Amino acid sequence: MAAVVISSVCRLPFIKASASPVEISCAHTIYDGFVYAGTQTRSWLCFLQEKTVGKSKKEKSEREKSADSSSIPFSESAADTPQSDKLTRKDYERELARLHVELVQLQEWVRREEKKICIVFEGRDGAGKGGVIKALTERVSPRTFRVIALPAPTEREKSQMYVQRYLPHLPAATEIVIFDRSWYNRAGVERVMGLCTERELETFFNAVPMVEKVAVESGVLLLKYWLEVSPEEQTRRLEARITDGRKLWKLSDMDLKSYARWDEYSRARDEMFEKTHTPWAPWRVAKSDDKKRARLNVITDLLEQIPYERQPPRKIELPKRKSDGYVEKDYSAMLIRETF
Repeated sequence: MAAVVISSVCRLPFIKASASPVEISCAHTIYDGFVYAGTQTRSWLCFLQEKTVGKSKKEKSEREKSADSSSIPFSESAADTPQSDKLTRKDYERELARLHVELVQLQEWVRREEKKICIVFEGRDGAGKGGVIKALTERVSPRTFRVIALPAPTEREKSQMYVQRYLPHLPAATEIVIFDRSWYNRAGVERVMGLCTERELETFFNAVPMVEKVAVESGVLLLKYWLEVSPEEQTRRLEARITDGRKLWKLSDMDLKSYARWDEYSRARDEMFEKTHTPWAPWRVAKSDDKKRARLNVITDLLEQIPYERQPPRKIELPKRKSDGYVEKDYSAMLIRETF
């Protein structure tokens, strides 16, 4: 594994020029310390280039030339390829079923080895966080995979240390906790909508990397994902919520107010990455305009970050039922009406 160097200026890790990207991962694009799950856009690469510490253009060029692009499925060149072809439902369901089997293997490993895993999902409204979480959890046990989606803080919680209300939900042994939005609300919606002061925001940025480090050092495997949606796709999804009675609950007054503040959210995201992207808890970015691809990419990436061990399938046989002559009672008067 390549060595990681930390900048004392903004805590942005970067890979030494002597390290080949192939040594780091065979399934992700790694650019100046940020890890991309799936193919990403050039706009993100431009942002990250501005944050590069201690590298010259010549060093970058030499590193890119030395990389074995054939062994990296999601390379920078792939970021230029438009994903105009949607996955067919058949292909999507086939791949998702395969990943669900692996998630069950992960679940059993977590139980067997008493591991603790925490997964954070962040992104703009309509980025697809809920869909990814549903795809992650629909075939596993809710006793092992717990989803946390906290409401707005109460008056009592507002008087507490900011991260205090999130701490009780962190995983214990044998648990995988998924946060559908998290303590990073402070760096996003609270900052943009004026729900916290600049001092509170500064305190948050100073404290969070250390809190996350304490969690990781206690044995928690912490994975943080940002789902990146384009402004055009966000508009399409939010408009769909207006006309679809099944999705109206997803469109709050806060969503409507924040929709108009795209650039403010972009600046908030940039600073959040700059100040909370650390070696022990790096951000991982997934492009999410194509929902199906995003779900498959994120689950694949997540499985590759966890060193779980698969168990060979057990031979299972159903035992014979014992019969002692019991006769079933008539409950026809209690049956519900069969409408379908």
